[in-house]
Amino acid sequence: MKRILLIEDDPEVARLVELELKEAGFQVDWAGSGMEGLVKHREKKPDLVVLDLGLPDLDGAEVARRIRATDDTPILVLTAQDAVDRKVSLLSEGADDYLVKPFHPAELLARIQVQLRHKEGSEVLSVGKLELYPKRRQVFFAEQEVRLSPKEFELLQLLMSRPGRVFPREEIEERIWGRPLGRESNVLDVHVANLRAKLREAGAYGYLRTVRGLGYAVRPGKREEEA
Repeated sequence: MKRILLIEDDPEVARLVELELKEAGFQVDWAGSGMEGLVKHREKKPDLVVLDLGLPDLDGAEVARRIRATDDTPILVLTAQDAVDRKVSLLSEGADDYLVKPFHPAELLARIQVQLRHKEGSEVLSVGKLELYPKRRQVFFAEQEVRLSPKEFELLQLLMSRPGRVFPREEIEERIWGRPLGRESNVLDVHVANLRAKLREAGAYGYLRTVRGLGYAVRPGKREEEA
């Protein structure tokens, strides 16, 4: 479970944000001031910080600078200031992203997920807008999660390990099922069809390619009649 540190001095706002984050499956620690936030950041070692800019003791930008001086924890700033120069300043002071108040909880959750995925960027396989996270066993297309069965995930992971390379049927069967399945078997065809359908449903047209007589490949996609 990912841990979020919420640094927000308004108890009502903090309560609403905390409820949304817990409902989404996060563990949440709340700090009502900048100094308390710095202490909890040091003690709790969160995966991400949601930081209000207008704090009663330390300015939120100063809190971001102090965190960034010792740690690379992603910082998402909540601010009532919509001026472009202020946003640029926030990013230069250590924030990874910002959200202007008032905001919709769904947007906050989406931005948190993006920052957490960026933090794990070294683990990701990417082809165009298609991203696969081996350790988390998750797949995303244009920030939308694509839910796959275990074998579909293994198949996509294999193909994405070498984008553009055509994997012969026999090699895929050996690496996914541990043995050739035989000419009469349509097990691979069924998994390919299901995987292609799920990718298309998410908008990933043309990513999973069939190279007739040779095998399958994953390449940056485009809309076409035969993906």
